[in-house]
Amino acid sequence: MSAGTDQQHSVAMQISFALYGAAGRIARMHKPFLDPLGLTFPQYLVMLELYAGTPRSVGDLGHTLGMDTGTITPLLKRLQSAGMITRTRDPEDERRVLIELTPASSAIRNEVWSVTAKIESACRMDDAALAALRDTLQNFAHPANEQEKEKS
Repeated sequence: MSAGTDQQHSVAMQISFALYGAAGRIARMHKPFLDPLGLTFPQYLVMLELYAGTPRSVGDLGHTLGMDTGTITPLLKRLQSAGMITRTRDPEDERRVLIELTPASSAIRNEVWSVTAKIESACRMDDAALAALRDTLQNFAHPANEQEKEKS
């Protein structure tokens, strides 16, 4: 193996480790704020998306969050058991399941939204650095060729 190949593997491993570490850190940063609300980090992401507007289909919600049905369905079932959402069949298309917020989830909306500001403060990055990081991660998670496929 050439030195160039070793260096490429090293950078690829460093990216993998850095992303894994960052994902773990961000989940741990949220935990003390989410535990009192009875939410896990993935449930928090679902709730943020639902606060943007409901009803939402399971498929649309999963697509927006980058979660497949096998991942999002158990999350939604737990949120339903906790009284945070309802899941009902779409009367116009029985294949679709629609998600709605409950009064309990609406009651904690401001507390859930406040977590974002607490995390932003804990990151100790200015708005420009946070925006650049977000854009880099979004471009990594959804390369341009995938975005073009989604449009067609």
